[in-house]
Amino acid sequence: MADVSGVTELLAKTSVDQLIEVSFSGKGLKLNSAEDAKEVVAAIKTCDGMQSLKLNGNTVGVEAAKALAKSLESKPEFQRARWSDMFTGRLRAEIPPALTSLGAGIMTAGAHLVELDLSDNAFGPDGVKAVRELLESTSCYTLSEMRFNNNGLGIGGKLMAEALITCHEKSTKAGKPLALKVFIAGRNRLENPGAIALAKAFKTIGTLEEIAMPQNGINHEGVTALAEAVEHSHNLKILNLNDNTFTAKGAIPMAKAVKNLKKLEVINFGDCLVRSEGADAIADSLREGVPNLKELNLAFGEIKSESAVRVAESMDTKPHLKLLDLNGNSIGEEGIELIQGIMDANNHADALGTMSDDEGSDEEEDDDDDEYEDVEDDEDGEDEKGGLESKDPHLQIKGTAISPRREEPKYMIPVTAADFLAFPTADKLQALGNQRAEKILQELGDEVYEESAGIKAFVKISSVMDQKNNNVKNAVYQCADAILKKLFDKCKAETVVNSVLVHLGLIKGEEKLKPVGDPSGMLLTLEHAVKQHYYPKSTVQIFQAFLLKPDNRIDRCVKEKHLLLQALFQI
Repeated sequence: MADVSGVTELLAKTSVDQLIEVSFSGKGLKLNSAEDAKEVVAAIKTCDGMQSLKLNGNTVGVEAAKALAKSLESKPEFQRARWSDMFTGRLRAEIPPALTSLGAGIMTAGAHLVELDLSDNAFGPDGVKAVRELLESTSCYTLSEMRFNNNGLGIGGKLMAEALITCHEKSTKAGKPLALKVFIAGRNRLENPGAIALAKAFKTIGTLEEIAMPQNGINHEGVTALAEAVEHSHNLKILNLNDNTFTAKGAIPMAKAVKNLKKLEVINFGDCLVRSEGADAIADSLREGVPNLKELNLAFGEIKSESAVRVAESMDTKPHLKLLDLNGNSIGEEGIELIQGIMDANNHADALGTMSDDEGSDEEEDDDDDEYEDVEDDEDGEDEKGGLESKDPHLQIKGTAISPRREEPKYMIPVTAADFLAFPTADKLQALGNQRAEKILQELGDEVYEESAGIKAFVKISSVMDQKNNNVKNAVYQCADAILKKLFDKCKAETVVNSVLVHLGLIKGEEKLKPVGDPSGMLLTLEHAVKQHYYPKSTVQIFQAFLLKPDNRIDRCVKEKHLLLQALFQI
């Protein structure tokens, strides 16, 4: 099915531009002493022209770090420090001296870093202090990519901003201005002080192509500061501020900031509470600007129907659009149908993401209230001031009227497996009941054993994944397990995995198959699947190899990718 034939060839294709790299990725090594680090040290010393050192998935102590640092002193060609998830189980006090030693080794060598990845190391502000000298040194004048995701930085964000500004000032005087392209610092509790400080650094540098700061507790004050920096980042291609709190106060200046960014391709403001007023401002900016937009995420933003429609209409001028995510807003069935019609008319029907978690329009909610108010009026002997006490566990009191709980199933008519596979939604999957897996397998029949049909069904099932809803999540797991178990029982394991990689867009298939618009659901479902007894462990390295390769679509699903890799490395 794929244009690759086997495991050996798959792994052979993982080199990136012939990069000379020493990798102990995912080995689970516990390096406490210099003696423990002998194997890694020897590999570094014997690798002529080493450019990259990958140590993620191990744990390095202070003495081992000193030994590694000593070996780095003779490596002036060193460029890429890929040191994420490198201190598992270490005391927080151990990490700063280890980082200080490693930084000193780089500086002593006179190396010039291009990439510094310290993600998923919980070192907090002290970790930033430990690498500050390195960040301000000549070794970082050439820095292009900074990845400090999930480090618990807190006020360390301000220290990092100060270090970057100092580095820019010193490198400019030396005739080699810092030209940072990628800055990733999600899940760090940066909040407004960190965001404001980093915004100043971004504006000073002015060369960023990707800014990713999801889940940082930033509100409109920090967002407004970042907007000013974004406006001056004319090379920006990816802007990910997912799961912060814009409100209209932050969304309006941010909308103005992105308007004239001609290279911008990805905007992720999902879970940012942009609300309708903010969505209107974004729609107005996108209607006139951002000509190269490929992905727009405004999911779970409390956006109402009219504003969501305006956003959809603004996509008419976006010939490269691949994904518009408006899921989890308050659009309603009529609004969704209208948006689907608009996207179809704009030749973007395939780009519209699922809206299975839509909250419904205000009008629909009002209708529900009216329906239950009739029940109230029919009750005898109730205290008008006290409201009603319902004995129905599916109903709850809302003022003096009874309204349905949000968990109440929306589909009250029978749903078949064919209905779900034709147009998958979370509600339909749940409505299939406890025998949903059996019903889907029965609908697929013998076709399930064909990896193309089976994997397509798996893709549809995983597309409705909702990690925040345990009922939906468990339903997805149940059905995905049933299909994958059948496939791995009857088909060659590598062939099944190849099919999954094709749908993720990580390899090309013989058919011109368009990858899934949003791979996050597949990644989360796979994170569960790889830990199950039916999953063939022989394919773990294939997944690891392709997930560790740079890929813009997969790399934007930061949390989901990390969870899957973590599961794979633990097998």
